[in-house]
Amino acid sequence: MKAPRVASLLPSATELVYAAGGGPQLVGRSHECDHPPQVESLPILTRSRLQSDLPSVGIDGEVRRLVADALAIYQVDVDGLAAAAPEVILTQDLCAVCAVSKADVHAALGSIGLTAQVVALSPTRLAEVWDDLERVGEAIGRADSARAARRALEGRVAAIAARRPTTRPKVLSIEWLDPIMIGGTWMPELIEAAGGEALVTGPGDHAPTLTEPQLAELAPEVVLLKPCGFCLARTREEYPALRALLDRLDWPAWREGRVWVADGNAFFNRSGPRLVESLEILAACLHPTHYADLAERHAGWFERLEPA
Repeated sequence: MKAPRVASLLPSATELVYAAGGGPQLVGRSHECDHPPQVESLPILTRSRLQSDLPSVGIDGEVRRLVADALAIYQVDVDGLAAAAPEVILTQDLCAVCAVSKADVHAALGSIGLTAQVVALSPTRLAEVWDDLERVGEAIGRADSARAARRALEGRVAAIAARRPTTRPKVLSIEWLDPIMIGGTWMPELIEAAGGEALVTGPGDHAPTLTEPQLAELAPEVVLLKPCGFCLARTREEYPALRALLDRLDWPAWREGRVWVADGNAFFNRSGPRLVESLEILAACLHPTHYADLAERHAGWFERLEPA
């Protein structure tokens, strides 16, 4: 049977396609799909209304304005979609801020009279991410290789968890900086596997927003900042405001030099294969000496946030 032509409108789905061995089938991608590097040669089929150069509080305000005005944050390039003529389209149905929605895709298909199988991903737990790997594999005709990839990824997670030390620091993961949003979905599971205890959220929870008085009531021993969509260089632009906030909160993690920043664009916030690398980075943050090999492996993708 001929392998179907595939368009991925979600960065994590693109990575799942490659994990399942379907990279050569891709005929289009979203404007945010950037891994693996070879995907950047593909036609871009989406665009964003957001101004990404705003500070995090400005981006949050812009998102709220677009939602209040009933405007889609992302748009499908219908002409590009027609030219690519995919038979399978991968998108998401979980977060309006993350990528093009399933409804947007169906509307675009209807406007150009194109028929395609639309697979919408909406995982909130780690096992659901691996389930999506198999769903993608089935949809693109790579079921066997997707199952093999799942076994390999689960094996790597289990290997990290098996090495956990007995000490379990209290961990706060932050996925947006202004306002402060706490990491939910699969983050508590990653924290547990890395040898920590997640504060505020449980497995599968959506990210809550906390006020400064609510944050002041917490006493995290380790803090991981990994703002969604921000690389390290982009997050560094927010360091002055972050340092001021941390000075006011005076958490044990800040006093003891255990506040870390990781690349939130490449890791943690993408529901794909690199959640395993995310776990390895997290383990290195929680237990730097115990997981020194992982700290060395991922150097450059995370750093300690120091006082000014």
